[in-house]
Amino acid sequence: MGDVLSQSEIDSLLAALSSGELDADQIQESTEKQVKDYDFERPAKFSKEHLRTLEIIFEHYGRLISTNFPVYLRKNIQVSVSSSETFTFSEFTNALSNPVILGIVDFRPLNGNIIIELSSNLGFAMIDRMLGGQGLPLEKTRDFSDIEMSIIQKMMVLCMQLMREPWKTVIDIDPVMDRIETNAQFAQVIAPTDMIALVSLSLKIGDAEGFLNICLPYFTVEGIMDKLNTKYWYSSVEKSDRMDYEGHIESLIKRVDVPVKAVLGKNLVSVNDFLTLQVGDIIRLNTRVDSEMDIYVGNIKKFTALPGSSRDKYAVRLTTVIREEE
Repeated sequence: MGDVLSQSEIDSLLAALSSGELDADQIQESTEKQVKDYDFERPAKFSKEHLRTLEIIFEHYGRLISTNFPVYLRKNIQVSVSSSETFTFSEFTNALSNPVILGIVDFRPLNGNIIIELSSNLGFAMIDRMLGGQGLPLEKTRDFSDIEMSIIQKMMVLCMQLMREPWKTVIDIDPVMDRIETNAQFAQVIAPTDMIALVSLSLKIGDAEGFLNICLPYFTVEGIMDKLNTKYWYSSVEKSDRMDYEGHIESLIKRVDVPVKAVLGKNLVSVNDFLTLQVGDIIRLNTRVDSEMDIYVGNIKKFTALPGSSRDKYAVRLTTVIREEE
């Protein structure tokens, strides 16, 4: 329902119409609804909310890459989410270079595959680092050899495995690397006109820079589209934060072994006296027989006690508890 005009506003409007200051045709044009063009070849299946959630997921994914890849490459890696956009699958494949590194991943338990694309210059830089080089990209690209492809496959499998943790909030995935292709023509996993979400991560390995692109077809993620929104994301995070870990932490602490020692007393002896000690010698301490002993938990004085025995074993009976403020 539109806004209701007051009597004074109605009078002002009628006065403007009678004086010619306002044209009735202009009022009619302003109330007409604007029609937007809809491209049936590019249906809007991914909203901005979906893309934003994917960016959050892959920001976490990028942090995992930056902490795990240096173990293999022995070099720091800078990773950041560059963009998230929607395209048709044909637009994605037509923009790929040759050769290209494409990992076809069976995104279980979801139906369908996703594609991990790694820039060829980053691929050559990784190969150079893992073979003992400085990690420099090639000046002129060429096809990958069989040995180089085995190294690339290892890194692509690592990229796939690191996806498990960032996706846990949405769904528990168990991805499997189907195959790795170096020619985009052999990576036709969906129809050319189907829509995809493309998340681009910018990677910098020394002097080599490139992109790691994640192609997510709508057909693959269709079953979890309702979960790909920030409202669901943050509500899930909040629920996990509200979990009570007190009982779990307490049970873990109870199983920790802590050394406890009872100190009868102390005394200082010379090195010469220490070297000449024999069985039966008496060392005089700085405490009396009937005085209380100090009980230490770790290195902290926690109790005082009196000496005694229990079932033919030495024991102590606690007399006081020393608080932190004491």
